[in-house]
Amino acid sequence: MAGLSFCGNNVTKNAYSVDTGMLNNGCFVDALNLVPHVFLLFITFPILFIGWGSQSSKVQIHHNTWLHFPGHNLRWILTFTLLFVHVCEIAEGIMDTNHLHLFMPAFMGFIAATTSVVYYHNIETSNFPKLLLALFIYWVLAFITKSIKLWKFAEYGVGVLHLRFCITALLVVLYGLLMAVEINVIRVRRYVFFANPQKVKPPEDLQDLGVRFLQPFVNLLSKATYWWMNPLIIGAHKRPIELKKIGKLPIAMRALTNYLKLKDAYEDQRQNAEDPEKAPSIWRSMYRAFGRPILLSSTFRYLADLLGFAGPLCIYGIVEHLNKNGLNRGTSLSEVYFMSSNELLQNTSVLAVLLFLALVLQRTFLQASYYVTIETGINLRGALLAMIYNKILRLSTSNMSMGEMTLGQINNLVAIETNQLMWFLFLCPNLWAMPVQIVMGVILLYYLLGTSALIGASVIVLLAPVQYLIATKLADTQKSTLDQSTERLKKTTEILKGIKLLKLYAWENIFCDSVEDTRGKELTSLRTFALYTSMSIFMNAAIPIAAVLVTFVSHALINKSKPSSSEAFAALALFHILVTPLFLLSTVVRFAVKAMVSVQKLGEFLQSDEIGDDSWRNGDMPVSLEACKKHPGATKAINRKQPLLYQMDNYEQPARRPLRPNETEDVAVKVNGGFFTWGSNLSTLSDINICIPTGQLTMIVGQVGCGKSSLLLAMLGEMQTLSGKVYWSNCFETDGSFEETRSKNRYSVGYATQKSWLLNATVEDNITFGSPFNKQRYKTVIDACSLQPDVDLLPFGDQTEIGERGINLSGGQRQRICVARALYQNTNIVFLDDPFSALDIHLSDHLMQEGILKFLQDDKRTVVLVTHKLQYLIHADWIIAMKDGSVLREGTLKDIQTHDVELYEHWKTLMNRQDQELEKDTEIDNCQTAKNQVDDDEEEEEEEEEEDDNMSTTTSRRSKIPWRVCWQYLSSGGFLMVFLMVFSKLLKHSVMVAIDYWLAEWTANGDVPVNGTANGDVPVNGTANALCLITSLTVEFLGLSAATNLHHNLLNKIIHAPIRFFDVTPLGQILNRFSADTNIIDQHIPPTLESLTRSTLLCLSAIGVIAFVTPSFLIALIPLAVSFYFIQKYFRVFPFTVSQQHHNFKFSLSLPLTILSDYLGAVIVLTAAVASIWSSGKSLPSSMVGLGLTYALTVTNYLNWVVRNLADLEVQMAAVKKVNSFLSTESENYEGSMDTTQVPEDWPQHGEIKIQDLCVRYDPLLKPVLKHVNAYINPGQKVGICGRTGSGKSSLSLAFFNMVDVFEGRIIIDGIDICKLPLQTLRSRLSIILQDPVLFSGSIRFNLDPERTCTDDRLWEALEIAQLKNMVKALSGGLDAVVTEGGENFSVGQRQLFCLARAFVRKSSILIMDEATASIDMATENVLQKVVMTAFADRTVVTIAHRVHTILEADLVIVMKRGNILEMDKPETLLENEDGMFASFVRADM
Repeated sequence: MAGLSFCGNNVTKNAYSVDTGMLNNGCFVDALNLVPHVFLLFITFPILFIGWGSQSSKVQIHHNTWLHFPGHNLRWILTFTLLFVHVCEIAEGIMDTNHLHLFMPAFMGFIAATTSVVYYHNIETSNFPKLLLALFIYWVLAFITKSIKLWKFAEYGVGVLHLRFCITALLVVLYGLLMAVEINVIRVRRYVFFANPQKVKPPEDLQDLGVRFLQPFVNLLSKATYWWMNPLIIGAHKRPIELKKIGKLPIAMRALTNYLKLKDAYEDQRQNAEDPEKAPSIWRSMYRAFGRPILLSSTFRYLADLLGFAGPLCIYGIVEHLNKNGLNRGTSLSEVYFMSSNELLQNTSVLAVLLFLALVLQRTFLQASYYVTIETGINLRGALLAMIYNKILRLSTSNMSMGEMTLGQINNLVAIETNQLMWFLFLCPNLWAMPVQIVMGVILLYYLLGTSALIGASVIVLLAPVQYLIATKLADTQKSTLDQSTERLKKTTEILKGIKLLKLYAWENIFCDSVEDTRGKELTSLRTFALYTSMSIFMNAAIPIAAVLVTFVSHALINKSKPSSSEAFAALALFHILVTPLFLLSTVVRFAVKAMVSVQKLGEFLQSDEIGDDSWRNGDMPVSLEACKKHPGATKAINRKQPLLYQMDNYEQPARRPLRPNETEDVAVKVNGGFFTWGSNLSTLSDINICIPTGQLTMIVGQVGCGKSSLLLAMLGEMQTLSGKVYWSNCFETDGSFEETRSKNRYSVGYATQKSWLLNATVEDNITFGSPFNKQRYKTVIDACSLQPDVDLLPFGDQTEIGERGINLSGGQRQRICVARALYQNTNIVFLDDPFSALDIHLSDHLMQEGILKFLQDDKRTVVLVTHKLQYLIHADWIIAMKDGSVLREGTLKDIQTHDVELYEHWKTLMNRQDQELEKDTEIDNCQTAKNQVDDDEEEEEEEEEEDDNMSTTTSRRSKIPWRVCWQYLSSGGFLMVFLMVFSKLLKHSVMVAIDYWLAEWTANGDVPVNGTANGDVPVNGTANALCLITSLTVEFLGLSAATNLHHNLLNKIIHAPIRFFDVTPLGQILNRFSADTNIIDQHIPPTLESLTRSTLLCLSAIGVIAFVTPSFLIALIPLAVSFYFIQKYFRVFPFTVSQQHHNFKFSLSLPLTILSDYLGAVIVLTAAVASIWSSGKSLPSSMVGLGLTYALTVTNYLNWVVRNLADLEVQMAAVKKVNSFLSTESENYEGSMDTTQVPEDWPQHGEIKIQDLCVRYDPLLKPVLKHVNAYINPGQKVGICGRTGSGKSSLSLAFFNMVDVFEGRIIIDGIDICKLPLQTLRSRLSIILQDPVLFSGSIRFNLDPERTCTDDRLWEALEIAQLKNMVKALSGGLDAVVTEGGENFSVGQRQLFCLARAFVRKSSILIMDEATASIDMATENVLQKVVMTAFADRTVVTIAHRVHTILEADLVIVMKRGNILEMDKPETLLENEDGMFASFVRADM
């Protein structure tokens, strides 16, 4: 060994002789082979070290230079293969140690190949192709020298049987291919030998420095190991990831790109279909849009699965050859030993290295397959969400209002169905990879053990249908669970939306019980689900045990001999491989079934009715106004000095503005013979023939429920047309420049709904609503809607975020913002649906004057106004009066005065509610008062800005495993279950290790009888199987009891929370606790917990077994454990820090972690193998080596799961944390200091109210909203309370119910201080009608009387009082007629009447009406006022009013301002004081 020389140290034999010709000396040929490698190293090293020393930093920053040369991926693959072949060559050379020339060139070749790829990468990143010439020369030289060697081998008769010949031949092929790749680069890029080299620009994404997601652009090695993410990961560890750091996604991954792909595929089918009625197939669209990546992923998957079988085969080889020395010897030629190909594979060290390489490759391919499917799945989900969203925007309203499609269903489509499809895609490659894996496994088993293996495999196959059965059962239970949870969510949503009403009526417990009832059904489904899940887990653990048992017993019986330890352990490893596909099969089949259901639902949704295209606003119809004749005239300003009646009588038809030359007399919208329905085929609107004149103000009036709002929606195409046609004109000319004409959106409509609709965005965003911001216009609109004073009061002015559903604004403010939005939009037509309902007199007058008459009419926009305020009719250019779904009259006010005297007189009497003597001497500068007197204390629901769950806060939470939360979760599951779980798990794993140990002993000992052991093994196996079932059951039921307790506590806490909690917590946030978070606690945490404990214990038992077999492994274990700790610590940062919105990123962040833990697992296998090969000679039986290696192989699989489950559990525990954070909410004090028994049964019998020095605030941290209020109300008095928006009227009404914090003073009703009463008693004895009508889905009976205590007669009586009896009688089902979600199948006015009826059902001696008639027309309101006066003659009624005329008949009027009582007396007395606040209100309301 001392004299190791290049050509071997046997000099006597003339190793250096060249007598027969130089090329015939093998040593010289090998030396020649060194030349190219040395050449490459000499040339590239200076360039690499000198040239790139200065540039390295530049390459790092400007990633837009990462240009791939042609054949990039092929080059990397060839280079890796080349490296592998060089390793084989080195190994083969080293076997015969005294010839340096046999492995030295190979070693240099390895270094040169590595250098070549580093060099290439640097040239590519700096885009400097000329330097590639060096590589080209290298490939040519290497190809030539290797070819000479091969030719000489052939000459000397060295052939395919010899390993060295095969290696050389392979190298020739590889060098040849690499040479071809290099020639191709020259051909395409023309960087040399051509006159004009080609200029290439990097891809668009890389030119944008905002794109930081580089997976598609980096080289192959970096792609496979996600190396490019290291800077990001290290950065994330120092400080939390900011979303800005993540940057944008590449174009190909953006939702828009994928949406267009999917939509094109979907629409193509629609166009090319033979049968136009047939819906396009979503499956086919998905395949056409995303088929290629799925095929790629499947290829990776096949490769990984085939490499997976290398493990068992290597174990077989190692155990088999440990105790035997090489059998197949090679041959010697001219002193050099030529090894045969078989001999290399019989060397245990070589097998250990091969095992390691196979594992590394297998995991790399597997992760690549996962990555591609995950990315495709996320892309698909993005595309589907965009499709659903686009569809939602085009859905016809009738779908929603008829209850064919609820918000819940659409939410499910978005949240659940798209997720199901995404998951199906994730698991998709398994569908076709599994059969291949199973077939291969069975073939190998047969090769090892003969027929007995087939018997064992048949056990697996026979039990597969059972697995499938369990899987289908799981799918069914899952479906029923989903239905129950949807139902529960629907009920919870209704409760939360109507929480104020429920508290005021003391109904929260009734509704709470109904949710608990549904939850009970849901939990029953979950229990069944848990049982089947446990069965499934049990089957997966039990099948391999049973199969191995059957195989070995049958082997012993058939062959009358034991399998050798090499066969036994290879078989054991194969059975472990076979279980995975079978286990996954059931999951995949389940997901496939779910995906089919989801696709069906999506298909139905995408095929549902839409509003017609914009083509229905067809511009071919300049209808002349002849059809709807109009008188000329001029609009005149309203004169406040004369009484209204006088104005109406002396009303001259306003002369119309003179026509401008380019303004044709025409109609903006015309409806001919229209019959419209909301989908029941009974027409809601019948025989509609109307014209809306261009550039004029049209008003639509009529009683509640006569179809005014429906008429607007019918014109907008939101209703289903039974017959007739809607025409839209296109001649909207504006005087002014061409530009101005273009800037108006001709066919779009500004529309303010009756029920205000706000975005969860700033006030400014709500008004501009996506239109460009124009300061002047914005200011005008804000003033017209008198929003400036309100905006000034908001914490951040118009940049204040409006909470969900506008919760931090009063009703009037919400409505004005919606009107402002309609005014601001630059549209020709504006539809306003009852914009005055929530406004007081001053505000509505100001809006009418400034907003509608001035701003809109100056702009010459066509305005359609639905209103109950008949006093504004004098401003109308055109009036449409409706009754019972058809048009009663149409024309100008003058027309109606002459042709329909009766209607005109009816209108006059309605408006003549005020006293005629009230001559208006003082012109009230109402604009001024409206501006000045809006209050500083925006009492209504002034709210601190909720700290949003926005991105910035979520991302910055650092990652620690939330042990405290885990403990809270486990303790809510119960300590007994925790103990059972831990104990059974430990026992199960001990038994399983014992079985495998017994197998090793059995195969090792020659003297144990063949049959004797089989009998002893059966009971042990039985025990193991029983334990498998018990452990999975304990985990599932632990999870269930935790879920039960957490939901129960959450619901009770939230329902009993004070109303302030709902003002400051966005509804969406509360709902998330009940939907997403509860779902995670119910269904996700238990399986994660099960998987985590299982994989952790498996890893520990495996490491224990290896250490027991080869104690030397423990030395290597220390660095491995340390590196594992750091890997999981570094990478677990991720799933937590990146929020849900960045799915793509989140997944790719978890990939480096998995790939690294996989490689770590491979290193463990290698160390275990090397350790056992070393120890084998001493005292270690080969069977024990087999045991150790079999266990080492499982580690690679389970290490990954440990880290993954840890990360998942961490994310899932966030749900528990969020739920727990709500559990600390303070509840209202329901007890009170009085006992229920001390309160008389019929209290309050008289209805006497004393308010003494009352101070009220919404929260101890806020200013008081009522300050030292004193009042006395006699029994049976009718009291009116009025005041500006925000003066404290509503707060006073809430104080009667003890809904707000009364911190000084008291309210005494019939001698009892209400603050001492139990809340349930207090609230159940009073009645209130709220401003916003709330109805619950169910029947009319349930809405009037959820407690089920009243007789039908009493309900009918209440409906009669509320003017609803005839309408309800006409409905199918009468009192049991259906009310859809939120009462959407009734008009807003009808809903308000139902709420009145609800209050009448409860016969309490005190009734509070909080602006309850805001959405009702005057006629109905008059009737109601009379009825209230008669039906409640003996009761106390407190009315809070916007329209002052409603309280002119009251016995007592209280005028409030800024939380104080300003005036309090009889209305007549107050009116005598003309300077008083009340008098000014009344004058303004005339």
